[in-house]
Amino acid sequence: MELTEKIPPELENKLIRLQELQEQLRLLTIRRQQLELQLREVEHALEQVEKLDSDAEIYKTAGYVMFKVSKDRIVDELKDKKETLELRIKTIQKQESLVRKQFEELRRDISKSLTATGTRAA
Repeated sequence: MELTEKIPPELENKLIRLQELQEQLRLLTIRRQQLELQLREVEHALEQVEKLDSDAEIYKTAGYVMFKVSKDRIVDELKDKKETLELRIKTIQKQESLVRKQFEELRRDISKSLTATGTRAA
């Protein structure tokens, strides 16, 4: 007899939900890591630009076009980008925490149900 034949439909639905939460958590973690990488790049660029003289020639690309911009403008843009990334990271961290909590609660619930039905998790 297969394991799924022994598991009640309600428990099977919980297992499916657990897998969905696990995947959601994985995707949130990947997205947070991507944003953290972007943040480090922005912070590094900001450090480098701030070291330059105020009259240094700085160029910025926009698509296929490159144009000269002032140091102040670039610093402002980088600071804005940094702030935006930090906010997005905090938002994703909150989502991660919520999903992780839901995952753990559901995992415990499933474990109790499996113990009650006499089925052991593999």
